[in-house]
Amino acid sequence: MRGITLACRIAAPLAFQIVRFVKPTRTTPTRNATMPEPVLIVLHQETSTPGRVGQFLQARGIPLDIRRPRFGERLPETLAEHAGAVVFGGPMSANDPDDFVKQEIDWLAVPLKEQKPFLGICLGAQMLARHLGARVAPHPEGKAEIGYYPLRATLDGHRVCPHWPAHVYQWHREGFELPAGSRLLAEGDMFRVQAFRHGPAAYGIQFHPEVTHAMMCRWTTRGHERLALPGARPRVDHFAERPMYDGAIRAWLTEFLDGWLAGPRAEARPGRGAERVTGMAMAAGPYAAG
Repeated sequence: MRGITLACRIAAPLAFQIVRFVKPTRTTPTRNATMPEPVLIVLHQETSTPGRVGQFLQARGIPLDIRRPRFGERLPETLAEHAGAVVFGGPMSANDPDDFVKQEIDWLAVPLKEQKPFLGICLGAQMLARHLGARVAPHPEGKAEIGYYPLRATLDGHRVCPHWPAHVYQWHREGFELPAGSRLLAEGDMFRVQAFRHGPAAYGIQFHPEVTHAMMCRWTTRGHERLALPGARPRVDHFAERPMYDGAIRAWLTEFLDGWLAGPRAEARPGRGAERVTGMAMAAGPYAAG
């Protein structure tokens, strides 16, 4: 544990730089004719950052239009001047009665109607599921996924992205059903629905591929009480397992985002295996049996 604490202290300056880097903007960044369209980034806490997703986009010269609706920043009425949108996680629930939660869920009609690339991560995926009429709820046994857990891609998942990690980083205690008309891309043991696609351009993932080492230090420190929830992994395991699993997660995120930025995909007819897996997930709801 002493080594973990030291590593987190070393990462602190980097975390500070990232927080400064993603200072909220209330308007779409000024863009000339040769500049790529920005990606809308929706965050839910003052200190939240887009992590590796933001780093990936910036490395490709794509501006970030960062907004925090929780603190009164409005979302655009159209994504006509954006390359896509990413809604990140947060400590709140997609079932909360707060106005900003309801407004964000309703706003998802914009990227869906315009078929702009959309990615919901954790809370963002749960909001997308709610918008599409699916149920979002805690695990019936009160279990949580906090740490690294196994992931299995479906046939549809491999069509979207050939190489999926065998384990992913999680931080949640609610799950969601597969929305009607959506394709199941990946599933887990404790919470079955882990990734899905709806239509040609909207994706929801329950796990957190965007997490950097600095973010892991921050989450396991400020959210340490959640590590006591049933099913959560001990803090030491988060850092011990990161070298084993993070390389594959990082490679998957790069491959996925490259395809995501390329634009909407044509709907492909799923194979028999994909239909079978999707049917199981829809019948079982958001949780695995047992």
